[in-house]
This record gives sequence, structure tokens and C-alpha cells, in this order.
Amino acid sequence: MPTDLAKLQRMPHQVARWQSAQQQLLSHHPAQALSAYRNLVERFPGIPQLWVELGMAAAGELDFTLAEQGFSRAQQLAPGDSALLLVLAQQYQRLRRPERATACFEKAAAADPHLLPARLSLAAWYERQRRLDEAWRCLEQCDVRHRGNPELACAQALLLHRLGRNSEAEALLRAVVNGSSENPSLRFSSRHLLALVLDALGNYEEALKWLLEGKAQAPLMVNTAKMERDYDRADQRRRQLLAELTPAMLQRWREQGDAVPVPGKLAFLGGHPRSGTTLLEQVLAAHPSLLAFDEPESFAEEIWHALAPMDAAHPLTAAQLDALPAPQRRRLGERYLKSLLRSGGLGETKHVLLDKNPSPTAALHLWLRVFPPLRVVIALRDPRDVVLSCFFQNLMLTPTNVNFLSLERTAKHYADLMDVWRRLRELGGFEWLETRYEDLVADIQSEGSRVTQFLGLTWTPAQAQYHKAAQPHVFSPTYSEAAQPVYRRAIGRWHHYAAALEPLQPRLEPYCRAFGYGG
Repeated sequence: MPTDLAKLQRMPHQVARWQSAQQQLLSHHPAQALSAYRNLVERFPGIPQLWVELGMAAAGELDFTLAEQGFSRAQQLAPGDSALLLVLAQQYQRLRRPERATACFEKAAAADPHLLPARLSLAAWYERQRRLDEAWRCLEQCDVRHRGNPELACAQALLLHRLGRNSEAEALLRAVVNGSSENPSLRFSSRHLLALVLDALGNYEEALKWLLEGKAQAPLMVNTAKMERDYDRADQRRRQLLAELTPAMLQRWREQGDAVPVPGKLAFLGGHPRSGTTLLEQVLAAHPSLLAFDEPESFAEEIWHALAPMDAAHPLTAAQLDALPAPQRRRLGERYLKSLLRSGGLGETKHVLLDKNPSPTAALHLWLRVFPPLRVVIALRDPRDVVLSCFFQNLMLTPTNVNFLSLERTAKHYADLMDVWRRLRELGGFEWLETRYEDLVADIQSEGSRVTQFLGLTWTPAQAQYHKAAQPHVFSPTYSEAAQPVYRRAIGRWHHYAAALEPLQPRLEPYCRAFGYGG
């Protein structure tokens, strides 16, 4: 008897319908895709991939129950398919279901114990959850069959780095970078990791050398030039809109109030990436009356991309933003809150909902249009430390993160984003507070209490011991630091790379002066 897949493949019109649904999914039109997938799984219920894609479309439509049903059905149909299980693990991660993601990663590795990608994925997941011993055992099981594999060596080196065994990590990585791999992704990641290890060992000059060599591989992986052009065009449009905003507009927005009821006070914790937002979020999240969200995609997906997509043929103007009708603002706000609270509710009552996500600071004007009573906390840090730290990040390349491939564009990105903050601060008409990373590190109770009080809460002793209650899974790129007590080693780190940063000083100096950083 032919399988459902074989049946479908014999029907060209159904194949075309599936391909159309896939294209709609890729084009961020989940509603149209979902309708097609519902029909396809009804007619061909035995195809696991259809159920996966139905789940993805349902998630895009914020029907998280249906999404999980689709993913669960796919797993039932193909319980031993490692590749499919890895896809499901990634989808559960996007749904903020780390327990289910863990189960899928583990099942993918168990389905074929000798399949290296599955073992590496599981080890990386354990490492992200700070389960370093389990990650190491996972890699040890690969070592006999895959000894000498450069990807395995990089994974082992990362764990050694996390464990503070940097000399051992260095030896592994030097063997990898001196090898003959032509894989640009591996050349990128191995050189980046070697730079981190050498930085930890105090070999700053060579660390920078390897970092630059690694980043030079990026254009071989993606079209970085196009990404930079897309980013620059979006930044120019944003600057034009901000220049057209007036204090009267922001005051009018505040008088109009929320178009959608918010269960508690909504607060936004932003600033430039690597400005200490994760540390501050962890301190605030330890308060029993505050529910913190760690870099959710909700605002970007439901409001930012809807109002100001990067590829818009006709960019949003200040006048259009000012005239945004209440029903549209209500719809945007409702979708944002539904996405944010996707776990099914608040559980016990929380007085403050804190959305911590530095990058959407670039869209703060959109935040304030949809949620005018929003309380805004902006994390500041020495701009030179911020630029250096961002340059050392190994992030998925996007039109935003592509800026971190050179020190010059990293500094440009810092200026672009912080100019948004300076402009909104100048316009006023909303509640805001600036907090400095250096002040929080110097006296966590004093500075933490100041921010806590701004949010309408009273400091609790548990907040000073935030690291003891850190969540097992942190979505921020700085997840490895979340469970550590406060440390000072990141302050003034830029001095180790002062010569490389010297050409950028004129660009950064106005921000150092504006935010109180000198010397």
C-alpha cells in the first residue's frame, strides 16, 4: 500500500499546494499557510513534515496549542528520525518550551548514537543549560568514532573554556585552525573561539588577530554587503521618522493611554546589547512580584515587523505613527501580549511584566505608541567596553548583527541605536530611568534598589542573591554568565585593546561624554 507521501507525490496539484504553503510560511504569512496545511494533513495525515510545518504556521498565528499538537503528531509518526527530532527541538526552543526541546535533543541523539550532528546538538544544548558534566559525557561518547573531527574538537574546546581550562582549549583549537578545512563556518567559529580563549589567557594581541581572521570568513557564508545595505537603509528611515516626532505627539500618545489592557505594569529594559541588561534582568527577576521575559521575540514579530518592516516599500512616517488608529493599536498590543504570555498565563499575580531585550531599543518610538504608559529602563555601560564586547560576540548573521563583523561598524551600530535613545529622551513624555552597569557591579543593592523602586516595587534580599535562583535556561547570548555572582573583570576591558579602538574614539567620545564616561 502506498504511503501518504507517495500518494501526494502522484498529485501535482497537491504538491503545488504544499510548495505554496511553504512559500507563504517563509514569507511570514502564516494565516494563509495554516489554512493549506489544515487541508493537507487531513488528506495526508501520515506525512511527518506536514505536521511540523503546520505547527510552525500555527505558532505564527499564535495558536500555540495547535502548534504543539502538530509537533507532537510529527514525533509520533517518526520517533526515530534524528533530523526531524532536531527540527522539533529547535521549534520547541522558539516556543519557549525548554523541557520539550531537551527531550527532542536527547531522542535525536539516542535514535542514532553515532550520528555526530545529533550528539553535538545535544552537547550544545546541555552547555547552554549549564549542564557541563552531561555535555562533556555526551562528547566523550563521540570521541572514539569521530576522534580528530574538527567540529567535535571545537565543541570540546568550548566546554574546556567554560570550565576555565583555557590552556587545554587553546591546544585543541590551534590544531583545528592549523588544519586544512575549507568550511567557512568552521573557520569562522574556530577562530572566534580561539580568540575568546586567548583573551581569557591575557594574550590580547593574538586574540584580536584570530578574531579578525575569523570574521573575514563571513562574506563566504552570507551576502554581508546586502545585509549592510538593508541595515543602513532602515537606519536612515528611522532617523527621518525620529526627526519628525515632536514632544506634543508623545504627550498626546500618553494622554490616549493603552489601547489594550495590560495585566500589571509593563516595563521595557533596553539599551545597547552588552550593556549589562542580562545582569540587571536577573536581579529584577528575583523579585517575587515581577515577571521577567528574557529576550522574547514577541515585540519584534508582532509590532516592529508589522509597523516598520526592514523591506517596506513605503516606510512608516511620524505622521502615520501619530495617526495610528486605536483598533490597530489594540490588535497589535493584544497579539504582543498573547505571544509574550504564551506559557498560558501569569500563574500567581505579578505587579510588573518586564520585557528585557536590548535590540528593540531601536524601535522605542513604536513601543511608546502602542503602550504609552510603558516604564523604560535603559542600561548604560562604557561605550568602549560595549563596542569591544559586541565585537567579540559570535551571533547568527542578520542585517543587525552583521555590524559586529568590524570594529568600525560595531561603533556605528552603537551610535545608531543610542541616538534613538537620546532622541526619545530629548522628546520626553514618558517615564524613564538610566542605570549604569558599573554602578550595579559596585553596589548591587543600592543600584538594584533604585531600579526596583522605579518599577514601583520594594527591594527584597533575594535580589542580591539572584544567581542562586537563576533559571536553568537563559535565552540571551550571555546565558553562561547568568548564574555567576557579580564580577568586575568586564569593567575597563577595552584598555587591553586600546590601540585597535583608538581610531573609533572620535566617534564614541560624544557618547562617553553624554553618559558620563571619561578617561
